[in-house]
Amino acid sequence: QVQLVESGGGLVQAGDSLRLSCAASARTFSSYAMGWFRQAPGKEREFVAGIMWSGGHTAYADSVKGRFAISRDNAKNTVYLQMSRLKPEDTAVYYCAAAPNGDYSSPLAYYYWGQGTQVTVSL
Repeated sequence: QVQLVESGGGLVQAGDSLRLSCAASARTFSSYAMGWFRQAPGKEREFVAGIMWSGGHTAYADSVKGRFAISRDNAKNTVYLQMSRLKPEDTAVYYCAAAPNGDYSSPLAYYYWGQGTQVTVSL
């Protein structure tokens, strides 16, 4: 069983930066691909970023490429999402997710989910 707990969300102004964290249960964490998804009211859940088990490869949605960066620290069982130059359209609930098969770039590979953290970006 994998447990994921997100933190770091909040209300910020357009152009600001924010870092989200996801704390995972220790068992087998280093062998899982990890990712971030987001969902705005009335919208479908959207893949944002993924990272392979070793941290050597990453994948990003076109809408966040160049602004967001995913990273992980396997010693701390934690994955991060550094968000910069935030826009109002980034407003959503952000979810941490884990892919046991290690396929970091495929949204369908993610199986375990956190509870979500709200990010609101105002003008």
